[in-house]
Amino acid sequence: MAALTKVAKVSEIPAGSGKVVEVGGKTVALFNCEGTFYAVENECKHQGGPLGEGSVSGTTVTCPWHGWEYDVTSGACAFDSSVAVQAFPVKVEGDDVLIGV
Repeated sequence: MAALTKVAKVSEIPAGSGKVVEVGGKTVALFNCEGTFYAVENECKHQGGPLGEGSVSGTTVTCPWHGWEYDVTSGACAFDSSVAVQAFPVKVEGDDVLIGV
């Protein structure tokens, strides 16, 4: 596993929401899916929309620009199986959320 870096507090990201964080020189979208945290690269493969600002339903984030959907557990695109955003490992320690890049 990649080195883990603290990026947020659990209390900062309510269930069903996301937050954009910077870690290891990358912009990452961090999501709280009913208490389980997932992280993917923040840039939609369609036209670069900010996934961290998208709406979350279950484990699917919808890009706010053009509606492309991604599974935050794997980064897979719902519309095209050949397209994916990078997913990153996440660990929660107490109230700290850590991401590995």
